[in-house]
Amino acid sequence: MASLFSGRVLIRNNSDQDELDTEAELSRRLENRLVLLFFGSGSCPQCQAFAPILRDFFVKLTDEFYVLRAAQLALVYVSQDPTEKQQDLFLKDMPKKWLFLPFEDDLRRDLGRRFSVKRLPAVVEAAELLDRSFLQPEDLDDPAPRSLTEPLRRCKYRVDPAARGKRGPGSGSPPEGEGEGGAEGGAGELF
Repeated sequence: MASLFSGRVLIRNNSDQDELDTEAELSRRLENRLVLLFFGSGSCPQCQAFAPILRDFFVKLTDEFYVLRAAQLALVYVSQDPTEKQQDLFLKDMPKKWLFLPFEDDLRRDLGRRFSVKRLPAVVEAAELLDRSFLQPEDLDDPAPRSLTEPLRRCKYRVDPAARGKRGPGSGSPPEGEGEGGAEGGAGELF
């Protein structure tokens, strides 16, 4: 996706407004990520109403507490503001991880035409093909717990195949070691 911004400058929405101007910086920030382009304007009432929803959505999807691979989302604000001052006012309350094009960059208008943006606000998913060569959480030996109690639940509900016995469906005989009454008083062991 960095190819879309090749030869351009993207700016981080932080207090220093750091510029990502080299191909390596753009590639590191945008390659193999889901890139959302947010077309909006500070003077648009619908954009003003939608921006807090998008901000909360973005914050949750880029927070390791909520999402396992939070770094795989990038958002680029494509300003449709008439003045640079309005753009800066709009970005003031938005997340610091957002990127945006400089106000004087003509790519802002070109992207709107390229993605057929007719009305504001608009969010466009602009990812090419994401590399899926990473392991899924269930493939890991010890996946990161999603809550404090998850390791306890895993231990509590884990069933050992030997404890279940080797009785197949329709087999009329109890597993070895269990007599007529089963294990102690007829109740089988779960753990």
